[in-house]
Amino acid sequence: MIDHKDLRAAAEPTGPEPAADRTAVPPTLLDQMGGPMGFVYSTVPVVVFVAVNAVLPLAATVGVSVAVAVALTGFRLLRGERFSSAVGGLLGIAAAVGIVLWTGSAKDFFVIGIWAAAAGFVIASASLLVRRPLTGVVWNLVHGGKHPWRDDAVALRAHDIATAAAALVFGTRFVVKEWLYLADSTTWLAVAKIVLGTPLTVLAALVVVWAFRRTTKRFIVQP
Repeated sequence: MIDHKDLRAAAEPTGPEPAADRTAVPPTLLDQMGGPMGFVYSTVPVVVFVAVNAVLPLAATVGVSVAVAVALTGFRLLRGERFSSAVGGLLGIAAAVGIVLWTGSAKDFFVIGIWAAAAGFVIASASLLVRRPLTGVVWNLVHGGKHPWRDDAVALRAHDIATAAAALVFGTRFVVKEWLYLADSTTWLAVAKIVLGTPLTVLAALVVVWAFRRTTKRFIVQP
């Protein structure tokens, strides 16, 4: 005969929760962006391209850059990174050097980033002009697309600020890089890409996270 008391006892936990469950710490913003190594991954291909281009013909520079990008991708995969993240960097380098081979100009290694910044600035700015700040639209989509966040002055203001921060980053990148591009300064384009890359992205992301959390507290019922 089955003893129901025994069944209930078996279903209940018999000891403390594993330490890993009690002490699990959610990833930080820097962790989600790849941590310090994420900055390295985005910097190495740029430095290699510019340094090699200073001493070798353009075709050789492209070959070395692709070889380094492949090696870096293999290293990231061996470290257990997601396939999409690791290969995404390789595809970006492949696209950049493809344009260089097509145009025959080293400075065109940076042209994708320049026009991506321009597109980001236009989209973010346009969303502010039509009173649908981009970060708020994204927040709402992530949370089911059913929250009247635009009717809440606090949430709308937070996303105005966050979207304006993103537009400022995109606009700064475009203006500085386009100026250096027109000045044919490949070396300074590399410097600008590094300085205006991860550091500015982290600053803008902090503002966006602040807006997300502020909106979540106002619309999502906490357990």
